[in-house]
Amino acid sequence: VALGLYFPRKEYSENVYIDEPAGTPFLRIHALRDSREEVAHFHLCHNLIVPRARPQENNWFQIREETGLLYLSKSLDREDFNMLSVGNWMPLSKVMLYVFLSSHPFQEKECDSATRTTVFLSLINATAPACSSLTARQLCFTEMDLSFHIKENKPPGTFHQLRLPSVHHLCQNLSISYKLLAGEGVPFRYNENTTSVRVTQRLDREERERYELIAKCTVREGLREMQVEVPFLVNVLDEDDSPPFLPNGTDTADAVVEFKRKEGTVLSTLTVYDADTTPIYPLESSRKKYTGTIITDDPWISETFRVEHIFDEIHFSPNGSQVRGTRHEY
Repeated sequence: VALGLYFPRKEYSENVYIDEPAGTPFLRIHALRDSREEVAHFHLCHNLIVPRARPQENNWFQIREETGLLYLSKSLDREDFNMLSVGNWMPLSKVMLYVFLSSHPFQEKECDSATRTTVFLSLINATAPACSSLTARQLCFTEMDLSFHIKENKPPGTFHQLRLPSVHHLCQNLSISYKLLAGEGVPFRYNENTTSVRVTQRLDREERERYELIAKCTVREGLREMQVEVPFLVNVLDEDDSPPFLPNGTDTADAVVEFKRKEGTVLSTLTVYDADTTPIYPLESSRKKYTGTIITDDPWISETFRVEHIFDEIHFSPNGSQVRGTRHEY
């Protein structure tokens, strides 16, 4: 079943300052495809969500439908800030936007059924700080972790841009460059010109479930040079595509029953491994997925014996990396 386009991050966050000019870009959102034909379209459907207050009409933020670039369509002034901070005298007010995703141009009525991600905006009651006063960490990366979720067996695609649009727009006298530090053969490619990161092939969670890379940023201002490194993590999301397997190939177990066995005596065991899924909670939902049955026409056997099912999470180590799975014991 094709589930369609999806976001590689569950949420995004960014700071917006007072009096930044209309047209200022502040965040780039990406989408990954479920099938090769899909083309991503981004849309802001609903009002701004203001905590502890009624939603406000969104007069300040827009997104480019084809590129996912969020920008200011109107400068946010102090009056706007006071309205959106709803009597909150803090120097910062948080609001939320929902970005929706579709594989064809948007019709307004589709907004509720479409895939969406949440953007948390910190509105700051001050003008944007001078570029020279920012640390390398602030110039290079947002406060959010660089952590992504990519589904297995899906087409390649770009899922992140390291350069911060607002910094690139406002701090043009600084030279900011990036590198993605990764081991040999890792299926990710960094493009120096666009600073975008791309997954280059379909991933297989049963081969590797997590990639740990490092994003390195160098800031040059005149003769001064600063460097900062942060973890860049990719988790591979599972698709139920591998059948369970038996460790030694046998799918039956013989049981020898002697007289005067006590109730609860274990007569025989059969082990089944599943590299594809890990135990789901509540546990009953994992138990329902696989059932153990005694096949017999004899009512006495059905009344006297039962199959018990216990399971736990185990780790497989294909190619030296740890992948979670489940061991079922019957």
